[in-house]
Amino acid sequence: MKLSDEYIQKVVVSGKVEHNQTIVLKPYDENWSILFEREKQRISTILKDKALMIEHIGSTSVPGLIAKPIIDILLVVEDAGKEEDYVVDLVSHGYILRIKEPDFENHHMFLGPDTDIHLHVFSQGSKEIEKYLLFRNYLRAHQEARELYANTKKTLAKKKWKYVQNYADAKSDVVQQIMDAARKEKQSN
Repeated sequence: MKLSDEYIQKVVVSGKVEHNQTIVLKPYDENWSILFEREKQRISTILKDKALMIEHIGSTSVPGLIAKPIIDILLVVEDAGKEEDYVVDLVSHGYILRIKEPDFENHHMFLGPDTDIHLHVFSQGSKEIEKYLLFRNYLRAHQEARELYANTKKTLAKKKWKYVQNYADAKSDVVQQIMDAARKEKQSN
């Protein structure tokens, strides 16, 4: 589903809203997993048992896949709507609350204090958790899916995008195709 300009502007709570340029993709870098592990440790130290799950997601979590050089991290908390349980703690350690989507599973997204990350926070039980992990795991296991996704990203990255979200939305048909294959495989196992 394509997000409207109004919606994008509404949910961005800090930082520049418009992108107005192409998307920079980099070849897979083994340092991405190291950066993830460092962030995971930092988040675990800050939130302790409030962090129910911390997973490396997105293209930087898939060996061999080109990606925007931003580490996507999935953080699962008991209730993402209870901001007092994690927002103040993260912000006090330099994380910046960038996006707040109360109408989309209470999704919150933070930027990192010193590393290019997108920390995506969802509540325990959110349907988005399984989607992120299923997509990642399928791409890790299937070269043809990685190649399809990489080729789509390369083609789209050349265009100038008003919002980075528009680039993400443009990939949605291919993402859905890969998700359908991943679900089909999961059901047959």
